[in-house]
Amino acid sequence: MQNTQKNRVKYFLSLLILSGWLVGSATLAQAFVVKDSQNNPVTFNRPPQRIVSLVPTATEILFEMGAKDAVVALTYHDTTLEGASEKTLIGGFFLPSMERINQADPDLIILSRLHKNIIDRFKGTDCNLFIYDTISIEHAYQNILTLGRIVNRDASARKLVEKNQQEMAHIQEKLSRAVPGKRKRVIRLMGRDQIMTPGNTSFQNELIRLAGGIPPDFGKQGPVVPVTKEEWMAFNPDVIYGCTGDQKAADTFFAQPGWKDVAAVKQQQIFYFPCELTCRAASHSGYFVSWLASMVYTDEFSRSENTLLPLETTHTRPIDIPLDYIKSAGINYTNIYDFENKTLVIDFTDEQTIVSTLEGERHHILTVGNHYSPPPTWGPGHHRGINHIRSSILTALSKEKQTTSFLITGADMDHLSVTEKTFKDLKVVALVTAGVMSNAVRMSKDIGAFYEPGTINILLMTNTRLSKRAMTRSIIAATEAKTAALEDMDIRSSYTPLIHGATGTGTDNVLVVEGTGIPIDTTGGHSKMGELVAKAVYDGVKEAVLKQNHITPRRPIFQRLKERKISLFELTSGVVCECMNQTSISKNKFAERVEHLLLAPEYAGFLASALALSDAYEKGLIKELSSYQDWCRGVAGQIAGQKISVIENLVMDDTIPLPLKTALNAIFTGVLEKLRHEANDTP
Repeated sequence: MQNTQKNRVKYFLSLLILSGWLVGSATLAQAFVVKDSQNNPVTFNRPPQRIVSLVPTATEILFEMGAKDAVVALTYHDTTLEGASEKTLIGGFFLPSMERINQADPDLIILSRLHKNIIDRFKGTDCNLFIYDTISIEHAYQNILTLGRIVNRDASARKLVEKNQQEMAHIQEKLSRAVPGKRKRVIRLMGRDQIMTPGNTSFQNELIRLAGGIPPDFGKQGPVVPVTKEEWMAFNPDVIYGCTGDQKAADTFFAQPGWKDVAAVKQQQIFYFPCELTCRAASHSGYFVSWLASMVYTDEFSRSENTLLPLETTHTRPIDIPLDYIKSAGINYTNIYDFENKTLVIDFTDEQTIVSTLEGERHHILTVGNHYSPPPTWGPGHHRGINHIRSSILTALSKEKQTTSFLITGADMDHLSVTEKTFKDLKVVALVTAGVMSNAVRMSKDIGAFYEPGTINILLMTNTRLSKRAMTRSIIAATEAKTAALEDMDIRSSYTPLIHGATGTGTDNVLVVEGTGIPIDTTGGHSKMGELVAKAVYDGVKEAVLKQNHITPRRPIFQRLKERKISLFELTSGVVCECMNQTSISKNKFAERVEHLLLAPEYAGFLASALALSDAYEKGLIKELSSYQDWCRGVAGQIAGQKISVIENLVMDDTIPLPLKTALNAIFTGVLEKLRHEANDTP
């Protein structure tokens, strides 16, 4: 009876397709074939619905194309992508969890040729495998188009490729005008315990050439190759760049004879960029090439005779701000230093008095706002100076200096938060931009060494007329609320992240508008207006950080460790234990087990508790740790499957606070004991 009903359904659907009712469904069901990076054909009967991506470059591209809903699981390298917090974590690129991949029930796995065990496990199953690699920039474009075909996002893929190609073409044109003659020697710094760089055929050297540099040719192939001191000195780089982790090699070697005796080190032409830009040929390669070129040729790019684009507004995106004295508001997109800048522009119906922590008290103001300078303009902007930046902004926006007050930021204005708080007839609007990944500080602890425009910028407006006292007092309320938001999100100091949370960034600013309406003379902490200011800023900062940096309070423990500059890989690699020599336990197996253990909520929660306790311990709020140590022994025993009396000291980094180090040692001890038993039980 059941089979008869199924046959009738199939017959009915066939009639609908033949009659044209299900043409769309029939089209989606048509098979198509693509080739992966190793030229292997991959056949799809329909776009995949459950993708597990082990390759961060591919994950980034899928999210950028609007296909994130099809991705069900990803690595912890991808946790700062917008929407990644909803996905299942399967570990890192090198040590993904097979168990979690199986649980995700994928119909497509995007992986590397290095993932041999996963290839063996899923080869010949209903799950498709797409081996992803990047040989060149052109190959990266092909990868984008292929992924677009797979997830039925062909138009988005073409648009993404065209965007990168246009950015590359723009830089080539600018280089032709600014540096038509001799180019600079540029090297990508890599390595930790030795100086390394990409091999000759790496796409990273192609990025250097596209940015107008001359990469080294050491006659060595491969993604990463060692560099001898003699090769280093013979190449004599004019510019050195790396990503954040590469600074360790620089700190180790650039004070030593030979390594320090090259032009770039002598002239301090050493730059660091986000690793997701330096190490990938993906969605933002054109953006990175633009940024790199502007740092290599800062002086040349800053000269007005080398400018390609007119200093003007190209278009405006309106923004609704519900206050009577606002004539218009929007984000204006302008060309400054030949790159797209974005400015929040708020025009008033009548002149206003404002208080700005950047400019002080000003009167007769008709326009306020917040200007975003993108990274490719930072070098030229610093070279020309803050006055030239301000003048360029005013010219591009057709505004007068006497009646305009802008804050300046490195946070993207498309990530602006507009937060409104009301109580009866009172209203506060906070407009906030925030970036906390590069220069977050803990005031009173970190050292101040330089000045640059703001990173967390706050504009405050109300539907009342604030007195001078109320305007200045609201800055305190806003600052305290900003700090509360950062502490509640566990945002770390960029300079001392292991022991300090951030209270702000080193370049924050607040601008308060007098406003119109009923007079208000106090915005203190006990006043209703002060409460509204604080709540608007608190919510605005959290939303702006989420938009700019994609940081959520409940982010994975892997990300929180990374923010403290703690590398699980380095810690597990540094473990010295006689048991590893006596048994078949490899360091790779040990690292894999630790990493997979922290995918479990109970152990991730244990380590997160250790982070909180460490902060309290460093502040002197907690001194007695005996009960905590008992807990750590219990956790070690739970992992090992037997009682643990002594936690071994396996973490070699003595800079890690004691409570956190104890928790890590407990996890490491438990894992090693478990592996010992497994090794001994193996016949």
